[in-house]
Amino acid sequence: MYAPDDPTRYQEVLVSPMYLAGSNGTGEAGFAPVAHWPHQYLDEGPCQLLVTSPDQRIRIGWFGDDFELWKISAAEDAFSAPRWTATFNHVTPAEMVAGLTAALVQDYDEAIAHDTPGRFLTGPTVPWRDTVRPLTDAGWNPDGAAELGTVEIIAPDDQAGILIDRRGNGSDRTTVELWAGPPGWGTRAEATFTARTPSHLIAATAAVMAKSTPVVRERHQVDRRMQHLVTMAPVASATSIAEAQVSRAPTPLDVRRTAVTQAVHRAARAPRTAADLRVMAAQSRSTGAAQKRTVHPAPATSARLPASSPLPGRGR
Repeated sequence: MYAPDDPTRYQEVLVSPMYLAGSNGTGEAGFAPVAHWPHQYLDEGPCQLLVTSPDQRIRIGWFGDDFELWKISAAEDAFSAPRWTATFNHVTPAEMVAGLTAALVQDYDEAIAHDTPGRFLTGPTVPWRDTVRPLTDAGWNPDGAAELGTVEIIAPDDQAGILIDRRGNGSDRTTVELWAGPPGWGTRAEATFTARTPSHLIAATAAVMAKSTPVVRERHQVDRRMQHLVTMAPVASATSIAEAQVSRAPTPLDVRRTAVTQAVHRAARAPRTAADLRVMAAQSRSTGAAQKRTVHPAPATSARLPASSPLPGRGR
């Protein structure tokens, strides 16, 4: 543990590999891709924030005080039971969750554009190699000691892997688990996917694990038991970060620091119903009229529209 007066406690550091960085205590990176979807903040119950697709078929729950921090599911309609569920524990980096939420947004947008049910309801593909391709392409290798009926692919540092369980039957059993870190309450990140989860969504999550790009954490957020397994480099200055960003593709951290604030502001300003549009238009007309009376009074000789003349329509 860091002493409260330790000057390095809150120092920002770049941590790699990302899958061992742990959680930073917020869900910002995971929620960034869905910042424009409806949000419900809940005062009662374990789920503190629920984000859904506009038609409520996709549901993303944030359980901020629970061991299972994230629960993400998809259903055929707003009232159906989930077809599949993905769960991320409290140690899992939110950047990994963003791999799944970004893929869900892409699937949803494609479904709306082409009037189809959506790839997020298609189910897993055969063979299982499609699921692990981002990892094998990055040099992860099969574990020859995996139990019969299972497949496990392990990272080169032996500190992360994906376990595919092909034993048994039933739609509610867990068939895929992404893990990182040694066993332990504060050290093992776990992401589990039920049997009917589409393979491309698991692959999208795994692809984030395969990236070597470091993520930012405050030093105290990296468990002391993990520090010998990761590389931590101080974030020297905003200038050095900006220079580094010029030479690499955007990461979930970039989304956290730039896009999420803009997206939230856009979502807050965007009217969602026809009634909202009418109210905003009325407020705009009232404000404009008041400004003309108080700030720019018209000369007595200037021409005025008759009182009954409507104002020009506003584009929607």
